[in-house]
Amino acid sequence: MAKQDDERAKRLAAALRENLKRRKAQAREMRAEDTVSSRRRPGPMNTEEKA
Repeated sequence: MAKQDDERAKRLAAALRENLKRRKAQAREMRAEDTVSSRRRPGPMNTEEKA
């Protein structure tokens, strides 16, 4: 029984590591998208149209 518990714990740890890697990659992607979109938004100091 202890062997099964040990194997299960190892599988769970591996699954959690993979999940964490995916979540970190998603967070990096979201930050990159936010940076790009914030550069495109016209603001008081960053207008694309000239009067």
